[in-house]
This record gives sequence, C-alpha cells and structure tokens, in this order.
Amino acid sequence: MFAQAKGAKVYYETRGDHGERVVLLHGWGCSVQLMESLANALQGDHHVLLIDFPGFGQSSRPPEPWGVPEYADCLRELLQQLHFLPCAVVGHSFGCRVAAWGASQWPEMFTKLVFTGAAGLRSKPTEEGKKRSAEFQRKKAFAKRVEKIPLMRKIGEQYEAKIRQEYGSADYNALDEEMRQTFVKVINLDLRDRYPQIQQSVLLIWGDADTETPLWMGQEMEKLIPDAGLVILEGGTHFAYLEQAPRFNTIVHHFLTEA
Repeated sequence: MFAQAKGAKVYYETRGDHGERVVLLHGWGCSVQLMESLANALQGDHHVLLIDFPGFGQSSRPPEPWGVPEYADCLRELLQQLHFLPCAVVGHSFGCRVAAWGASQWPEMFTKLVFTGAAGLRSKPTEEGKKRSAEFQRKKAFAKRVEKIPLMRKIGEQYEAKIRQEYGSADYNALDEEMRQTFVKVINLDLRDRYPQIQQSVLLIWGDADTETPLWMGQEMEKLIPDAGLVILEGGTHFAYLEQAPRFNTIVHHFLTEA
C-alpha cells in the first residue's frame, strides 16, 4: 500500500490487527524485506507497520535532499495519517537515527524504543582519517579546476568520479548524485545532544562484531539515554538482528510486552 507524506510516495505494509502498535524502521539501503522476520514474530499479538523510507524499496525519492529531521517529519506525518500513534519502534541503523530524532522532538509519539546497530554518533577523527580526508579534498579541488578548463571538462569529471570511488564509502558510491546529497546530510548530523532528551525506555541490542556502528556506540548511547539498557549479541555483526533472528525476536517481544 502507498500513502503520501511530506511530498513523497511511501510504501507500507501491515501485519496483525490487534495489540500494541509497533513500527519497524529499516537501515540505510534496505527495505521492508529485511524486517519481515521480526514482523512475522510480532504479528501474533502486535499490530505491526513496516515502511520503506523515501529513496528505498518501493517508496519514491524525497522531493529534495533530506536530512534526519525531514525523514522524521515524514514518518510522523505517515503515522498520523494511518492513525498509528502512539506506537513502539524497532529500528536498525539509519532507522534509529530517525526514531531518536522523533522521540526527542515529539515525546508523545512513541511508547518504547528498540535500537539495534544504531547509527547517530560520529566517530572521533583519527590522524589517518584526517590525512585521508585532506587528500580527498585536495584532489577534488584539483578535479574542479580541471573541469573549468576548455576542452578538459570531461577529463576533470572522470578524475573526480575516480577519486570519489577511491575515497568514498560503499554506501556513498552506490548512490547517484541526488541521493548522495541526502546521504551526506544524514551522516553529518551527530545526535549526541538528542539522546538525553529521549524520555521513553530504550532497549539497545548490539552485535559485538559490528564494524559499521561499533559496540562503543551502543555503550555510549546507554550512558546518554536516561532509561536505556544494552544487550550484547556475541559474534553478531551490524546485521545481528538477522543473523541471530530467533534470539533477537524473543528479546524484542519480551521487551515490548512487559508492563
């Protein structure tokens, strides 16, 4: 099914028809398909909503480059349309960014929150990282100068594309220019100041082998969020919620149903 929210066509699915409302928010580059195992586990005694964020799955792109606040606005508008408020949230990675912003901005939206492999904290820059970033900026500036030279524009563009592939992340390089602008806005927002404003109970579930959002991020969020607890899945990566689905689903189900 589709709905219009904040100028985007948003695809959604529902599971179950009774019990507490729960919305499942996928990670960057993913879709409702990766949340289906959890939806199936919860649908017996929960009313479950799955959505494709604009730019992913079957949803349209954002009408313009969005950041986390715009995605949160879109989610809130959709939930209002579907009369799905208040509700609990289970988010993965990027979905946790959106949920954290929404929870801190509109406390009445959500009842409980589950974050797994949550993105939202910026890593401290290392000397190697600073050096690599400086190299990229220097080479990019050179490419831009070449593009301005008559008859050299194509060569400059090709060189710029090459260095983006060399220095950009896999997520960044997988996008076209339009969605890259959204990606940059999303990852450049540090939510550190938002976490202390979250009033709901938050369950953090983390794989200790996660290299995308390392365990220290979950440990830091546990300190920053007033009512938070951390569960560690041994050997789990950034997608521990899929790798250890039976255990993950059981933990989530218990957290959502307990008084």
